[in-house]
Amino acid sequence: MSDSSLLDRFAALDAAAVSDALDRLGLPCGVGGIGPVWGPAAVVGFAVTVGLEPRAEGPAGAHIVTTAVERCDDQSVIVVDNQGRTDVSCWGGILSLGASLRGVRGVVADGVCRDVAEARELGFPVFARGSVPATARGRLRQRSTGEPVGVAGLTVEQGDVVVADESGLAVVPRERAEEVARIATAIVARERAIADEVRAGAPLSRAMHDARLAEDGEPGR
Repeated sequence: MSDSSLLDRFAALDAAAVSDALDRLGLPCGVGGIGPVWGPAAVVGFAVTVGLEPRAEGPAGAHIVTTAVERCDDQSVIVVDNQGRTDVSCWGGILSLGASLRGVRGVVADGVCRDVAEARELGFPVFARGSVPATARGRLRQRSTGEPVGVAGLTVEQGDVVVADESGLAVVPRERAEEVARIATAIVARERAIADEVRAGAPLSRAMHDARLAEDGEPGR
């Protein structure tokens, strides 16, 4: 399956269905606490990873995340590990502009951002723990790009499939992506069938019976 076809399959899913599929396979399921900072949003793409750390003394270098943006394409989601810090921004308006011009699909940050209005005006999806106006300049430096990072307790490797929406974040190991997409697609189809029965008047307790939700070993939402 081509990379674009794979992302199209995940784009038809949501984080909850993907989390259920990961659960079935014994992989880390989705997490909360990181959400869109402006309006309803959803993003699916291949991870481009960035690790940050507190700035130490030394010569100035490129601003954080800029080198990662330059590596991205229109299938990328930038994943920033700022270790959950909420006192300093790890993503801002000019980064949103640069990323959007490269066709980047969005950013997921284990930290906070600023310049929310600029991201909204660009229509650029930003997922974070919130927002703060404090700048990263003089406070943060880039530790790594393209290396595994931690985000809300999940390990994210370069090229993993990232699915983020209003429910939270799910990360799919690249080598298991086709398998997860297949199971999640089946989960969505089953739950749509159950919803149709409920709309048609079936008792909720029967339609959502645990035995049915566990059919084929797939957990329900």
